[in-house]
Amino acid sequence: MGTGFDFADLRDRWYTTGWYSSRTCIDAFASAAVRHPDVPVVFVAEGTETTVTVGETHRAATTVAAGLQRLGVGPGDAVAVQLTNRLECAIAYQAVLRCGAVLVPVVHIYGPNEGRFILAESRAKILIMPDRFRSICYTDRTSDYAELPTLDHVVVVGAAEPGPDYRTWTELAVDPSDYTDPEVASDDVCVLLYTSGTVSTPKGVQHSHNSFLAEQATLPALLAGGEEDVQLVTFPPGHIAGLNSVLRPMLSGTRSVFLDHWDAEHAAELIARFSVTATSGAPFHLDGLLQVSDVRSKLATLRQFLTGAAPVTDELARHAAAMGVNAYRCYGLTEHPTVTGAHAEDAPRVRMGTDGAPMSGCAVRILDSDGTDVPVGCDGEVVVQGPDQFVGYRDPALNTDAFTADGWLRTGDLGHVDAEGRLTITDRIKDVIIRGGETISSGQVEDVLHSHPAVAEAAVVAAPDPRYGEVVAAVVVLNAGAALDLAALQDHFAASGLARQKTPERLVVVDALPRTALGKVRKAELRKAHFR
Repeated sequence: MGTGFDFADLRDRWYTTGWYSSRTCIDAFASAAVRHPDVPVVFVAEGTETTVTVGETHRAATTVAAGLQRLGVGPGDAVAVQLTNRLECAIAYQAVLRCGAVLVPVVHIYGPNEGRFILAESRAKILIMPDRFRSICYTDRTSDYAELPTLDHVVVVGAAEPGPDYRTWTELAVDPSDYTDPEVASDDVCVLLYTSGTVSTPKGVQHSHNSFLAEQATLPALLAGGEEDVQLVTFPPGHIAGLNSVLRPMLSGTRSVFLDHWDAEHAAELIARFSVTATSGAPFHLDGLLQVSDVRSKLATLRQFLTGAAPVTDELARHAAAMGVNAYRCYGLTEHPTVTGAHAEDAPRVRMGTDGAPMSGCAVRILDSDGTDVPVGCDGEVVVQGPDQFVGYRDPALNTDAFTADGWLRTGDLGHVDAEGRLTITDRIKDVIIRGGETISSGQVEDVLHSHPAVAEAAVVAAPDPRYGEVVAAVVVLNAGAALDLAALQDHFAASGLARQKTPERLVVVDALPRTALGKVRKAELRKAHFR
């Protein structure tokens, strides 16, 4: 990885301890189809409810995988999929992996700017996307993507007939007879996820078959691990949590219900109708569920609510507990999906006051600025290791700063561990905004801010928000004689093509930005002065 540390030693440790093996996702899908063929999986998308079994999904994925192979997709090729929680997404994800290709999930609300960057850097050979989702018309973007030299085909789900720049999903899913299992090694990269992180352009996070399956192996201990459990999934499948959730039923037989967009009343109705026992999300998802009509009846079966996006307030936790719902926290990142986790059965001070203990196979250290381990209870930089940790960035130049000299992943977060080894995240080093669980790069937003003709200088910080936890706040210095209000700024962002959730929701105009002696903007001062 270019860090000076021999990662082969770390990989060997996971083999020795049994976390890694020669087993690939292809093997795991085939095994699950035999062990759990009749497990039902429900998809609620675009107002339509579809119930399938794990076995049926496996057969459908075989057909689509054969179609992808006919389009020239083979081991190592990148295939991007930008879909919501719908049946075709689960089929496409499995089909791509069964070609031995690299699955590139794309968040469905990403705009053409993010999409173009991801397609170009991943060198995606195929893009699978919907014809539209709510107000977004995806086929309008195909002409923009036509110039990408590596993109051979765009496949559109929901299109009635082919267009000038795309083919239809039904053309892809025709005949499974010529599907062949590819030659794939378990240490090969199988998933490439993009996260904004702390830089202006997204970072490509690579997972191998081994690291991805290691993460899947930990999930039953975290959420919905019983045979009678049913999970409700509302995470977008373009995120690491959504990706893991979409493929979990197809790998472990977990009974699941998927909802393609958040609606608290609809989610509560599904919980009641399918006897859902567990779900996850940000605090505003939990708060929304607790505000629905006839809440006690609708949430009667719900026992677990897992959150990793932001702390749940004591008041919200007490309200949930009164309904029989135990909220608890976990901690992870795209590079290392689940580092620590509490449990629904833990005492409130543990499940609500900490992010839990390290997951099986994982380890956490807390370092000071010199790289020395700090005492229990003291804050420092959180560094982590585990078998589900990624295997490097798509751009290897990013790896050097991502790891310590001895191979621990720098998370960019501040925290401490208690005497029992439980982690608590207290702040973050990374300059990001986390809006409803979505990590937003301030640098990327600042690039668009600076392109506005009225803006001379700008800084972006997180502003607290009761619904989303944080929202994007812009602090700007205007050019002489210029004027700018929030509505005009939001129009500018809409025209930029950046995803809607990255648009500033607060605007403050100042005469000057506070800076250090080296010229760096003092963002802590901006937050304290304007967004407390």
